[in-house]
Amino acid sequence: MEGRPLISPADRRARAAVALLFLTNGAIFTNLMPRYPAIIDALELSNAQFGLAVAAVPAGSLASGLLAGILIRRLRSSRVAVGGMILTGGLVLLAGLAPSWALFAGALFLVGALDSVVDVAQNTHGLRVQRLYGRSIINSFHAIWSLGAVLGGLMGGGAAALNLSLGLHLSISAVTFVIVNLVAYRFLIPGPEPQEPVEAAGPDKPALPARSVAYGALALLAVIAICGATVEDAGGTWAAVYLSGSLGAAPGIAAFGLVAVVGAQFVGRALGDRFVDRWGQAAVARAGGLLIALGVGLALAFPSVPGTIAGFGLAGFGSATLIPGAMHAADQLPGFRPGTGLTLLSWLLRAGFLCTPPLVGLIADASSLRMGLLVVPVAGIIVVACSGVFRTDEQRVAR
Repeated sequence: MEGRPLISPADRRARAAVALLFLTNGAIFTNLMPRYPAIIDALELSNAQFGLAVAAVPAGSLASGLLAGILIRRLRSSRVAVGGMILTGGLVLLAGLAPSWALFAGALFLVGALDSVVDVAQNTHGLRVQRLYGRSIINSFHAIWSLGAVLGGLMGGGAAALNLSLGLHLSISAVTFVIVNLVAYRFLIPGPEPQEPVEAAGPDKPALPARSVAYGALALLAVIAICGATVEDAGGTWAAVYLSGSLGAAPGIAAFGLVAVVGAQFVGRALGDRFVDRWGQAAVARAGGLLIALGVGLALAFPSVPGTIAGFGLAGFGSATLIPGAMHAADQLPGFRPGTGLTLLSWLLRAGFLCTPPLVGLIADASSLRMGLLVVPVAGIIVVACSGVFRTDEQRVAR
């Protein structure tokens, strides 16, 4: 097609390699989650102790998140992504074998610290590949991440069902995904990151905006990403509780709240690149916000088990492209050094994500969980209001 770059075999291999990195990122930590009951029993942890230990993951992410851009510029996104995932495999193994609460929490803190850096590095490299393709492909990488999360959960659940020891199970996981990362590294884009800030000036583009305007755009992108994360949290943390506690669904049925969100989000990400290429990120985000608001809003207005599951599914589909789209736009913000916009966006997203689960809980304690979940349709309305931050000249990705 005219105006679209030719895709070389090396470009295709780089895309496949980045997909493997995202798969690993989704799978390596979720291998540990189904083994939490065994760790709680082995360390004789109370609920409070376990909760504090798990909270070390986002705490570590916030502590290290702002270092990602510096490390990427100095070491390259490919090296940071692959090296970080190799270290993460070892730390997840350490967490599983920790003989005390302190070592368990410490290992999780370091996992979180690495995760925030690796996340930025993988998305940075994925966006480099996207520029080679000349069209949106970043959503497909996030879809692969979702598949990796499912794979890791199945591996962990299978290991628990087979009564494999934590050491054997997590060693197999670590070795497997280390090999995957080392193979993928050979096919990533060679050379350092671009060292110049993204320029906006040109014959058909506006002049470089003031730094305050760039930071304002970054803040709006962070709000959109946090709203997308709010949908994910509602599915993972509150959907089953609401379906079983408020609507009386059986535990097996209540689990479909999460399944609906994750499954619909995967479908949305698999299709998202086509939507963005055809209609632009602003229009896709606006439609996604409407689906979030209508899906969960109607489910809460007319409560029923099938309607709630369907509503969460619509919200998952609507949220699918919000975080990948915000990351891409932040990476392209004029005036920032390479990796800085994406690093700041990732850090703000994680900071905001710490606030949304307690907010739902506080509202639920003061009123009801049904009222607390109104946070989700409100998030959809906020996305609609903020979607104009996606520039029209980003509807197609320039090489």
